Amino acid sequence: MKRILLATLSVVGLQAIAQDNVMTKELLWQLGRVNPVGITEKGNYLIYKVGTPNVSKNTIDYKTFQVSVDGKRIKEIENAEGLVKDKNLSPDGKYTLSHEVVKINKVLGKDYYEGMTESNAYVFDGLDYRHWDTWNDGTFNHVMLTHNETKEKTDLLKGEPYYSPQMPFGGDEDYVWSPDSKKVIYVSKKKFGTEYALSTNTDLYEYDIEAKTTKNLTESNKGYDTKPSFSPNGDLTWLQMKRDGYEADKNDIIVRHKGVDINLTAAWDGTVDSFVWSADGKKVYFIAPIDGTMQLFEVNFPGATRIAVQVKQLTKGVFDVSGIVGIVKDQVFVTRTDFNTASEVYSYDLKKKTWNQVTHVNDVAYSKISKSKVEKRYVTTTDGKKMLVWVILPPNFDPNKKYPTLLYCQGGPQSIVSPFYSFRWNFQLMAAEGYVIVAPNRRGLPGFGVEWNEAISKDWAGQPMKDYLSAIDEVSKEKYVDKERLGAVGASYGGYSVYYLAGIHEKRFKTFIAHCGVFNLESMYGTTEEVFFPNFDTGGAYWDKENKDAQKAYTEFNPINNVAKWDTPLLVIHGGKDYRVPIGQGQEAFQAAQLRGLKSRFLYLPDENHWVLQPQNAQVWQGEFFRWLKETL
Repeated sequence: MKRILLATLSVVGLQAIAQDNVMTKELLWQLGRVNPVGITEKGNYLIYKVGTPNVSKNTIDYKTFQVSVDGKRIKEIENAEGLVKDKNLSPDGKYTLSHEVVKINKVLGKDYYEGMTESNAYVFDGLDYRHWDTWNDGTFNHVMLTHNETKEKTDLLKGEPYYSPQMPFGGDEDYVWSPDSKKVIYVSKKKFGTEYALSTNTDLYEYDIEAKTTKNLTESNKGYDTKPSFSPNGDLTWLQMKRDGYEADKNDIIVRHKGVDINLTAAWDGTVDSFVWSADGKKVYFIAPIDGTMQLFEVNFPGATRIAVQVKQLTKGVFDVSGIVGIVKDQVFVTRTDFNTASEVYSYDLKKKTWNQVTHVNDVAYSKISKSKVEKRYVTTTDGKKMLVWVILPPNFDPNKKYPTLLYCQGGPQSIVSPFYSFRWNFQLMAAEGYVIVAPNRRGLPGFGVEWNEAISKDWAGQPMKDYLSAIDEVSKEKYVDKERLGAVGASYGGYSVYYLAGIHEKRFKTFIAHCGVFNLESMYGTTEEVFFPNFDTGGAYWDKENKDAQKAYTEFNPINNVAKWDTPLLVIHGGKDYRVPIGQGQEAFQAAQLRGLKSRFLYLPDENHWVLQPQNAQVWQGEFFRWLKETL
């Protein structure tokens, strides 16, 4: 136990823990962040890294640890090299896969004009000129094959202007070895320029090492094909969405068995996040949203038999199973969070149905503070549906007091409101500051069936807005809610929700906070980089007067058309490197609020993208968030 405590203390500064005995923004950014590397080949140790923010240096420092799979023996190690099986090493040991940036196209001024080395000009002939937070400089991620003896390197994409791994978040999960070491399967969207910005059609490509040829394995499918792997029996397995342009389509597990594609989750009314095979190849374990949480499931693999495919939920509780680390015998190792606890590694016993916490990075920090009470309730919506709403109460909650209350508007727009633990939108910290949080799983969120999930597309300000108001109106009936001190906060689509609610809330709210929110659907269409998203979700281009869905979005559902009704203080937050919801959206909203004569503030973060990743900027973000609430609520 002492070793566990010492390891925990080594990654958590304790000087701020005792402040008021509740979570603080300073403590939040001292917590260790657990990043599993994997389980050793013998199955006896878990290797993981812990990232700890260093606010004074504005960095995140990492240390590597080894812990026995029962969580009892732990020690710090210098690195994990050689301890965990290298998935990128071919099974026969002859080759290694990696990826690197390759210059393919002329884009920069100095690419075109000799001697113009100081030019910072870009020249584009199509879209995809910038993505997420980076301008396209003519370079692309490419999978590389290296012969381990000769060191000869082969570009599997052969100098093509395509990405693999995918931008902006893809890594080595986008490529995998075949069991016989003769082929490499990789993910790529082989489209370029404007065509790339309009499509989600990634495919799985097979590179034959001996023949040096490439074959598209999923050409018939027009949506996302991702996360390739092989079963213990050598069957290619991956996740698949059907529709091109729909990034939140139902995600299914596909197994190619004897040349036939078997959809294991076709009849199941849900969507898969990630998966791993059982050692015997008879089952697939996967994570999926269900009833406001992320849980572990299993599905049997029938092969060529007529045995029925059955999906079974394995875990339940007010927590999120956020990732699968590996399987050792009957133990599934996962990362887990809840509203009061950052990610740690747990093992789940498939036979005993019991949990064991393996890592204890932040136990000491949490033991010093009071936690929030969480209530799970169901609210009847305006169309008679039952909607799950999370209510997070302040530590040491007193039902006889009245508390200011925040309606949390989720982004995505199709991202579950579950027991996640964010280092920005942290409900534990909000509650510790004395606020009740109301977090509804409004229309458009996964975990309640495909129909509920899809209901938001082309209806951004329809039923979802009614769902928000149903949630806050119902919870406001509680005696502990101060109806005169209600606020609404959110980011991305949640920021859009804030801007839209500002024009229709009929005096419900006393303050608003919008982070990187969509404010003007027309200018959003003209500047966002993944054009497939507004084409599907809002219906298409604003100039298409014959498209009823699009015209409804740009008129009835556009927040700019309700600005004349704005009458409430507004804090606008936006990142300068956000190209998904570009900076102009925040500027337009702030300017409108100022010219309307409203109390308003603009927090501009020049070096942040759609998120806030730098420790000092995060501290400023939290400081301004709560300063605004204290001033206006």
